[in-house]
Amino acid sequence: MAAISINVSTVKPLGDRVFIKVSASEEKTAGGLYLPDTAKEKPQVGEVAAVGPGKRNDDGSFTPLEVKVGDKVLYSKYAGTDIKLGGDDYVLLSEKDILAAVS
Repeated sequence: MAAISINVSTVKPLGDRVFIKVSASEEKTAGGLYLPDTAKEKPQVGEVAAVGPGKRNDDGSFTPLEVKVGDKVLYSKYAGTDIKLGGDDYVLLSEKDILAAVS
């Protein structure tokens, strides 16, 4: 079996899927206490790293996605598939799981 080299630049989501680099979660509380990994909540904010062509219409054309590479977004807590690449955390999810664009 041939080895596959995967990095962020080689990931191209299909359909209406979006590949998001997850923002780092807080390491310590407002009071200065460090949080163990088990106490941290899963982040829900990230930066769009790659987008698919969009949702396919009945006539075969695509409806473009509302987000683009570089946008900061807020997404559903339990949405998508978690992926780790090169020490960074990513999530691959459908556009419908994105709740808002963050400016």
